[in-house]
Amino acid sequence: MNIPVLLHPHQCFLKGLLRTPFRRYHFILHSRTHLGLGGPCARPFDSLGLPCTKWMLLSNGLKRQLCVQTTLKEQTEGLSDKEQRLVDKLYTGLTQGQRACLAEAITLIESTHHRKKELAQVLLQKVLAYHKEQEQLNKGKPRAFRVGLSGPPGAGKSTFIEYFGKMLTERGHKLSVLAVDPSSCTSGGSLLGDKTRMTELSRDMNAYIRPSPTRGTLGGVTRTTNEAILLCEGGGYDIILIETVGVGQSEFAVADMVDMFVLLLPPAGGDELQGIKRGIIEMADLVAITKSDGDLIVPARRIQAEYVSALKLLRKRSEVWRPRVVRISSRTGEGIAEMWDKMREFQELMLASGELTSKRQKQQKIWMWNLIQESVLEHFRTHPTVRGQIPLLERKVLSGALSPGLAADLLLKAFKAETNEM
Repeated sequence: MNIPVLLHPHQCFLKGLLRTPFRRYHFILHSRTHLGLGGPCARPFDSLGLPCTKWMLLSNGLKRQLCVQTTLKEQTEGLSDKEQRLVDKLYTGLTQGQRACLAEAITLIESTHHRKKELAQVLLQKVLAYHKEQEQLNKGKPRAFRVGLSGPPGAGKSTFIEYFGKMLTERGHKLSVLAVDPSSCTSGGSLLGDKTRMTELSRDMNAYIRPSPTRGTLGGVTRTTNEAILLCEGGGYDIILIETVGVGQSEFAVADMVDMFVLLLPPAGGDELQGIKRGIIEMADLVAITKSDGDLIVPARRIQAEYVSALKLLRKRSEVWRPRVVRISSRTGEGIAEMWDKMREFQELMLASGELTSKRQKQQKIWMWNLIQESVLEHFRTHPTVRGQIPLLERKVLSGALSPGLAADLLLKAFKAETNEM
């Protein structure tokens, strides 16, 4: 894998790269410094304490460029025998469909421990290679259908998943449900109660339910939702449902992780003006009006008509699919089978047109940049210069002596000054 990035040749910055999961590097560093050697020169990076094979200084380059090459074999060379056995056990059990190994693998990728994060990347790389092999055997078609579910509290998301999931497992599908629960802003804890509301489905051996806390991650998903999806697919689950936190108009980050984004709304979901709000509505591929039974049938029909009208005003996002609005009842089962038919129709149209492949490729790039942003922010916060000034600047912001914007500028300038030094 080749990853070009701009590099300041500062020792602290280079040492920070060791926090990434890659254990071996090939560095090509361009510099304006003339060494008088008439060409590239190479020497070991021993003085920096980096596990690199070589680096080169080119006298005629105006850009500083880093080229990183790594393979799965190189990644696994740094593992101890115990770590290698753990990765092999999780990978083998996962690909054989063992639920315990899937659960342990997701726990590993959710860990914030530095070494465990490295082990998780090795495991994910093996699963990704296996995933590609399986897709090739399936003539290039994805083996799993990823569906994101969101909606306001009280829309009946868990009740719907319970009924919908049982219907799918009875039809021979293997279903994985990744349920995201909000974490407390004060204690950081989470109830993780979604599984308790899916009692029948949680006992189904063809279904796997995994509740996870947000831990402060915005957008209604967790930091490792993408990784969990990949592990579930490696475990043989052909339908992946991701239930978001569902607390407002901004909970649509899951749309960048799934093939189809479904929005569940109760009959009291607002008028047509609510429907044309930008944000979560325009990201929906399918809108389902829930609780369409009993006394709520009439308001459910009214809301359905209003959203059908509202969706016509939104910009078309696909050449082959227009968002649909359906009415369903998780109590009576009305409309849920028809809803599944529309979801399958969406999948077939997107596959045939090639839009699904293109969509997944864009999602891979978004996934990569999200990880880069997270890693860069962590590197910035833990940089010695920044870490030493944060408490002082925070006190000045709290006292009103500095504005938050000025404090942020001072930290950034200190970081830039430090990394620009040779």
